[in-house]
Amino acid sequence: VTPGIHTVYVSDANGCGVVSKEIAVLQIPKFFTPNGDGINDTWDIVGMNSEFYKNSEIIIFDRFGKMLSNVDPKGRGWNGLYNGHPLPATDYWYVVTLDNGRTVKGHFSMIR
Repeated sequence: VTPGIHTVYVSDANGCGVVSKEIAVLQIPKFFTPNGDGINDTWDIVGMNSEFYKNSEIIIFDRFGKMLSNVDPKGRGWNGLYNGHPLPATDYWYVVTLDNGRTVKGHFSMIR
């Protein structure tokens, strides 16, 4: 299933009806390239928006554990800047705490 917002339909085996529900399938990018070309310029989780996971917390760290950014799940993502200065091309780590309390941890690369 591709990431993003999807509508799931469930039908009763006896033909009594169909129920639909919108769900969000998340995709966490493995890299981004903040070089200003308009492609992968920000690191953002696909499937989070103002309706799904809007109260989640996304925190980005460097390899030493220093917190670099607290990303708004309803926003445009992280642009690779810290205090207005571009950070080097390397790996960065994230902790995502979803609305339901589930925590997802991992890393991604910034390629310049």
